[in-house]
Amino acid sequence: MSKPLETHPKPRASRVRPELTRLPPLTPGRRLVRRLLHALTRLLVWLFVDARLSGGENYPLQGPVLVVSNHLGDADAIVGVAFSPRLPELLAKTELYDFPILGKLMRAYGVIWIHRGFPDRKALRAALQGLDEQRMVCLAPEGRESLNGALEEGTNGAAYLAFKSKAPVLPVTFTGTENWRIYGNLKRLRRTQVSITVGPPFHLQPADDWRAAIQQGTRRIMLTLADQLPLEYRGVYAENSQTASGGTNS
Repeated sequence: MSKPLETHPKPRASRVRPELTRLPPLTPGRRLVRRLLHALTRLLVWLFVDARLSGGENYPLQGPVLVVSNHLGDADAIVGVAFSPRLPELLAKTELYDFPILGKLMRAYGVIWIHRGFPDRKALRAALQGLDEQRMVCLAPEGRESLNGALEEGTNGAAYLAFKSKAPVLPVTFTGTENWRIYGNLKRLRRTQVSITVGPPFHLQPADDWRAAIQQGTRRIMLTLADQLPLEYRGVYAENSQTASGGTNS
C-alpha cells in the first residue's frame, strides 16, 4: 500500500448544526435499543465476517476509557461494537444524520455528532462529559476513513481528551474491513477475514508545554496504533513506529 496522498486535505462538514451535538442520555429506552443493536452487530459479524480477536482481555470493564482506532471502512464500527464487552459512546460525522436508515439507527443508539474539519468544542465537551460519567468513548484520530487503507496523520482531538480527562487510552486496530473488501465479498456471498487487535491501555505523559504535550500525545497514540498493525497498514508511521512508541509488534 502506498502512503496517503498529501493533495487530499482532511474533510470539512458542509453544514454546521451545533444543535445536534450532545452526550446522549442513557435512558431506559436507549439502553434497550443499544442492547438490541449490540446483538444485531454480533449477528452481522457472525454471518458475514470471519473475525479474529486478539487482546480482548485488555478491555477495561469499568471506569472511563478512551478508545482510539484506525478507520478502514464502514465495518469498523460494527465489528468494534460487536466485540466490545461494554456499549461504547461513538463519535460520528454529522453528514450521516440524515441518511434514511443508518441515520435513524444512529440516532436511536445515541452518538456524539461531530463536525469534521472544525474545532468542534461542543463535541469535545460532550466526549469529556461521557468520560467524566465513567463511559467508554470511541473515536478515530485520523478524522476520516483512510483513503488507501494505511494510517494517515492523526488529529489532536484524542490526545486533548486523554489529557483533559486523565482517562486511559485503549488502542484498537482493524485489518480487512476496507469497504472494497467487505462489499466485494458480500456480492460473492463470501465471508471476509477480519482481525481486531486490542492493545493494553496506557496514559499519556504530561509535559510543561501544553501544545507540545498534545503533539507528543497524538504521536504516541498514532505510533501505538501503527505498532499493532501489519507493515502495509502503517502508512505515514511505517518508518519509525516501533522505535518511537516502544512497541514490539510486527
